[in-house]
Parts: sequence; structure tokens; C-alpha cells
Amino acid sequence: MSFKIENRKTLIKWAIWGVLATMLLIVFLRVVIFEAQYYSEKEGSERAVAEEVSDVGAVELEELIEEEPTETEVKEYTVAPDHPRYLTIEKLGINKARILAMNVTNTGELDTPRNIFDVGWYSKSGKPGMGGTMIIDGHNGGPNVSGVFKKLPTLSNGDLITIERGDGLVFKYKVVENKSVLLSEADSYMSTAAKSPEEGKESVTLITCTGEWSQKRKTYLSRQFTRAVLVNN
Repeated sequence: MSFKIENRKTLIKWAIWGVLATMLLIVFLRVVIFEAQYYSEKEGSERAVAEEVSDVGAVELEELIEEEPTETEVKEYTVAPDHPRYLTIEKLGINKARILAMNVTNTGELDTPRNIFDVGWYSKSGKPGMGGTMIIDGHNGGPNVSGVFKKLPTLSNGDLITIERGDGLVFKYKVVENKSVLLSEADSYMSTAAKSPEEGKESVTLITCTGEWSQKRKTYLSRQFTRAVLVNN
């Protein structure tokens, strides 16, 4: 009799655990299915206002700085004499944005500054006044504030981009091409962006993110490439 009672208790115990496990499995599956449906519905849609202006590139969202550098910080910023120091684009309201020397990440992507008001110069690309092609990238924005290159797609051919070097020399570049390239084609387009759009002329290429936001991939689905050639050589 004792054996039967114990055996019955064991069966009841395992039955209870079985019911609980089944319930947990059902809850888990519902969450997974809901999440998949949610991201599928949001794919390609515009980002919510609070996140609309963010493209963090290689920098995590929570690491971004959304405060503009003070006048003193900008004035005291220095670089090597032959390096680009400041970027100015009057049409976009950009006045002496600091140009920070950057490299590539472990995944081969161009790195970006932490401050959304700074721009990054790929240190292995050209230098102002040296005849090559500079590659400069910048943020579309942060979680709450538009970044330095938010309005980059609005530039037109003939608009001017000004770069001041570390020694104070100023170089002006005229926009000759401004195009949006799908993210899937951006890597292959980089070889074009790294060359001058006009053979024999020094140039600069500005890059930022644009287009529709992909919730699934956590990035915008296009890249903006603005190419300009030197006009005061």
C-alpha cells in the first residue's frame, strides 16, 4: 500500500511539472512569434521620432554624445599641420566641425566619432592639399538630436565644402556628385568613393547613413556619398 501511495505521488508530481513546462513553452513560443511578426511589420518603416535621427555606425547608441562642443573646445582643438582640422558647409549650417582622425573597426567598417557633431577622417585616405581623396564620415544623428550630416542629402552640385588644415591653410571643394546608395551596394561603391570624380583633381568624399530604417538590422538601408573636387588649387 505504501509503495502505491508513493508511486501515485510521484506521478502527480511529474504531471504537475509537465503542465508547468508545457505552459512555459507556450509562453516562449508566443513571444518569439510576436517578436518576429513585429519586426516584419516594422521592416522598412520610418523610425519613431525619439530614434529617428540615429545612425551610430560602429559606435553603440548609448555611447554617443549629443552635446555640441563649446567654442573653447573647438578653438583649442589641434591636429598635425598637414591633417584636416575643421569642416565647414555654410549651406548646411556646419561651422568648423572638428575633424577627428579615425581608422577602421575590426569588421572593416569606417569608424565614427562618439560626438554626433564631430566628423571622422579616415587617416589612411588623402590629406588636404596633397592631391588625393579624403574620406570623411559623420553621424546622421543620435537618439534625440540630429547629427552633423543629417542634411547632407540636400547638397547640390556647385555647393562648397571648406576644410581647414592644422596649419591654418583653407581648401574649398565644389560638390559634383551627391547620391544615395543602397546598403547592399555601399561596400562595392567605396572603391569609387575613394577616387576623385574628376581625374587629376584633389577631392573629398563625405559619407553618412540615410534612407529607410531597418528595425531588424538596426541601421538605415542606404548610404549617402557626397563627392567634391578642389577649386582653389
